[in-house]
Amino acid sequence: MRELPHWHTASAQGPREHNADAVAAYAATGGRGIVFALADGVGDHPNAARAARAAASAAARTPVEQGAVAAVLAAQRAVRGPDETGDCVLVVAVRTDEGYGIAWVGDARAYAWDGYTVRQVTKDHTLAQYFRDHEQPVTPRMDHVVTTSVRTAAAHEIGTATVTTGGLVLTSDGVHKTLGGPTMLDILAMPDRAATELVRTAISLGGTDNATALVVAPPGAEATTEKFRVAA
Repeated sequence: MRELPHWHTASAQGPREHNADAVAAYAATGGRGIVFALADGVGDHPNAARAARAAASAAARTPVEQGAVAAVLAAQRAVRGPDETGDCVLVVAVRTDEGYGIAWVGDARAYAWDGYTVRQVTKDHTLAQYFRDHEQPVTPRMDHVVTTSVRTAAAHEIGTATVTTGGLVLTSDGVHKTLGGPTMLDILAMPDRAATELVRTAISLGGTDNATALVVAPPGAEATTEKFRVAA
């Protein structure tokens, strides 16, 4: 197995009453890789925060060989437990020698980052995205209405993608719905504190939600000084 990557995370409550975002990562001793999970609770309520923590923890503890979809389903079982009433969205990245398997529900995102370009690899499960896909008018409110969640998604509704090289950025919508691509790239030029700066900048620019980021650095990113660009 390859050496585990360098990663770091940051989160801020912002103007909400509760921070309902959660992050987890787990690499089993002697295992084949590591699992990263970022969950965003639905609503500003303690139940949403508990659901996000339960989902992220259960997803990250899924054995690597079972894959990212199995991690989302493990999160679903946790959120549907007898003591849970909240819900959340979730993105999971499972790293093995072959790269990253990605799975998600809702509008938590994963971006591939190779040290020079950043590319969104997830597609938001929102009403707005559904209307865009069908070339219909979209209102701002639609971007905040998710069409899948950890509690409600059927297995066939879980999104999947693969990233074979480089690093990753996982974000809650409090980051990516506030920051544009060029701003994210400028911040990723500071790999040792990118997660902290993504979150801090999102809040300082007027973000009204919890903001959370997890950054997995690509090999050699700390030595990169060239201008980054957003991949088409």
